[in-house]
Amino acid sequence: MTYAELNEAANRTAHAILDKHGEGNQPVAILIEHGAEVLVAILGALKAGKIYVPLDPSYPLERLRFMLRDAGANLIVTDHKHRVLAFEVAGHECQVMNAEEIKGDVAPGGDRARVTPDALAYILYTSGSTGQPKGVVDNHRNVLHGTLRFTNGIHLSVEDRLSFTHSCSSSASVRRIFPALLNGASLFPFDVREGRIDGLFNFIGREEITWASLGRIRDLVRNLDGNQRLDSLRLISFGGEVVHKSEVEIWKKLFPAHCVIGIWLSATETGNITQLLIDQQSRISVDILPVGYPTEGMQVMLLDDAGQPLPDGEVGEIAVRSRYLSPGYWQRPDLTKEKFLADSHGRAERIYLTGDLGRRAPDGCLFYLGRKDDQVKIRGYRVEVAETEAALLKVSGVKKAVVTARERGLDNQVLVAYLMTERRPAPTVTELRRSLAKTLPEHMIPSVFVMQDHLPLTPTGKVEKRSLPDPGKERPELDGAYVPPTTPIEKTLAQIWSDVLSLDRVGIYDSFFDLGGHSLIATRVVSKVIERFQLELPLQSLFATPTIAEMAAMIAEHQAKEISKPELDRILAELESISEEKARQLLADATRKTTPREADE
Repeated sequence: MTYAELNEAANRTAHAILDKHGEGNQPVAILIEHGAEVLVAILGALKAGKIYVPLDPSYPLERLRFMLRDAGANLIVTDHKHRVLAFEVAGHECQVMNAEEIKGDVAPGGDRARVTPDALAYILYTSGSTGQPKGVVDNHRNVLHGTLRFTNGIHLSVEDRLSFTHSCSSSASVRRIFPALLNGASLFPFDVREGRIDGLFNFIGREEITWASLGRIRDLVRNLDGNQRLDSLRLISFGGEVVHKSEVEIWKKLFPAHCVIGIWLSATETGNITQLLIDQQSRISVDILPVGYPTEGMQVMLLDDAGQPLPDGEVGEIAVRSRYLSPGYWQRPDLTKEKFLADSHGRAERIYLTGDLGRRAPDGCLFYLGRKDDQVKIRGYRVEVAETEAALLKVSGVKKAVVTARERGLDNQVLVAYLMTERRPAPTVTELRRSLAKTLPEHMIPSVFVMQDHLPLTPTGKVEKRSLPDPGKERPELDGAYVPPTTPIEKTLAQIWSDVLSLDRVGIYDSFFDLGGHSLIATRVVSKVIERFQLELPLQSLFATPTIAEMAAMIAEHQAKEISKPELDRILAELESISEEKARQLLADATRKTTPREADE
């Protein structure tokens, strides 16, 4: 779309929203497939003076319903693909408008609403410590200032071409959409649709992308041999909050000499707090890289437990003083008051307590040292473990639940749930995961469940998490009994699955996802399977065979087909380039092809 076409489409959407919803700065939910259409809907909602509330179609139905109710949105803007889902979310309390049915011409400048800088622009729902998602709001002034910081920080211009891989329900999307579109740059949505995967590196070369967010480099470079067309890249950023020196060394060898790594510390409540840019000449003397220096309009402080500033070199909670902080949490004045403090000197700035721990070098460079509370990062997603614990306590038979993050296998960090149960036998992992999947997104469901007779306590009666046992590698208790592999193909697959999932054994009828697998790690399994058996199979079909028995049968059917070395390398490179967002969407697409009755069974 040209900017003229985008503006015209957004104006049509704005008029349709105003005709349906009337004037005022009220929330409007958006449930649309990742791509140009969702950007039209977002801009249309903003032009109508509304607050956009993005709903990720891959989230469980009950979670979407909660977000809609909590936001108080009376209108959902959707597309053909998600029309049925939109009506299920809306129930009888909310109108549904199909954006693809909006017709008519709108005169230039036809957006009728006038928006003030303090008007709210969006509500983004993040994991909540109360057991329910919490909505973070922000206004037009802050979005514009965040765009200014980003533009100046990376010298974004009209010549730039940005890949757009993030869900619109994440704060990272705000830092892609508006810096690109408000600078006249080109924005390229990249997603997996209907099982057809166009590898990210091939996509970068074909579209001449200048800035790409690539996820974790160690998951991407195994099949990057330097022959891919990446010359257009001038900036790359990696998912998650920690970048290691070893990853920088890999980047120096495989990416163009002019390409720069961008590292940011960000929060939904603040936007980008710090920034660090590293070029090929940068000398790295530490194993874990810092997150950089404060961006324009952001002052970083480190506080002790009493809320007093700490000197350089001391570890404390990262706090941010700025005029450009989020107004707070939607309909949560208590939480807003707790996390956002007035400046003690009576200035216009406020202070946001991030809950992150950090240490500052003498030159002002900040090092991120993890979470102060129980909030953790899982595959780049911010997770409040209290929300997962609350969901577990709703499962029949669960008496107590403690969730923590642990280092495990290829995942680095996974969620581990320690449970005390009220009945024998205890709920199986299959039961637990099926129950949690009704309300939690995939990244918030524990990969490992450990049954305990008791939980270790501190003298004050709190659970002593440091004393919880290592989960080990034992196969979890599933609904079905363990059935060992017998054929050569089954034995090879069992070994691959065991290695990737860090388990001592895997039965041929065990579900990959019940064993703790998830959509991103599934691509690693598929990559190993294709490389080991030299197959040419559509990835979607492999996602649809989540047991060794089914996968072995499919492999046996396709082994007669030969595949050339270049074609094998191409398929493996595409698999390695899949980001978490794309893998989740692929899994969601495969799952939706199963009827609700079949899913229950």
